[in-house]
Amino acid sequence: MTERKKIEGRRALGKGLEALIPGAGAQGRTAAAPREYFLCPVDRIHPDPGQPRHKIDKDSLRELVESIREKGVIQPLIVRRDRDGYVLIAGERRWRAAQLAGLKEVHVVIKEATNKEAFEMALVENLHREDLNPIEEAEAYQRLIAEHGLTQHEVAARLGRDRSTIGNSLRLLGLPPEVRGMVLDGDLSEGHARALLQAGSAQAICALARKIAAGGLSVREAERMARAAAQGAANPKGGSPAKPAQSAQVRSLAERLQRALGARVVIADRRGKGRLEIHYTSYAELDAILDKILR
Repeated sequence: MTERKKIEGRRALGKGLEALIPGAGAQGRTAAAPREYFLCPVDRIHPDPGQPRHKIDKDSLRELVESIREKGVIQPLIVRRDRDGYVLIAGERRWRAAQLAGLKEVHVVIKEATNKEAFEMALVENLHREDLNPIEEAEAYQRLIAEHGLTQHEVAARLGRDRSTIGNSLRLLGLPPEVRGMVLDGDLSEGHARALLQAGSAQAICALARKIAAGGLSVREAERMARAAAQGAANPKGGSPAKPAQSAQVRSLAERLQRALGARVVIADRRGKGRLEIHYTSYAELDAILDKILR
């Protein structure tokens, strides 16, 4: 068996918890046990079923295979021990590409991490590499909230992101499953997905999504069609006449509130009277909105 090498202290072979998760430095410094760095058989490594990323682009994977055949795996994988060998924390693309390139062994760094820490590390690595699809990113944030008990503020702090970014991402989970699948498959962009949220009913959103994907329409066109669909739903044929367009001041105020709250905001104003609607997609998002308003 290949001799294992010990790496003492904090050596920059990969990104440890301190480098990956802002604010975790104090915890990282108190851990005295060194990490292990060695050449590991690829068949002793397996992916984490809870990994944030669901899909790997085949074209980029082929490019990585060619690079590995030429230069090898430059950056070691980060793994943790389990009963079946080692489970990946970071580097699933490199692991898959190494197998396709015919490698029998790859360098790994063993990290002692809980399930929660491993998931956070995998999420941050994918975010830094921009490997996650917008839906995968939103689902990962939701898992940190639902399974790990974090608030949107805590997720933002741990991942070094603005809280409104987390809230806006989570809104994508309000799309119908069919449309989320189209975003995952790359048929619709994140901009298209955000535009479709304005369309109203799930049926209207799905119909528009199919039309946009089939026609290769732009985000601007998607926004226009979604607004028209929402207006049509609010004013069906034979119903009350269409409402006048909002003033620039009202639109500007709605946009400012959306940025401040990280949620969709609708203002219905008629001569100084009306209503203010704040939309949320989960109780966690509602809690974050209330924190903003009531603090």
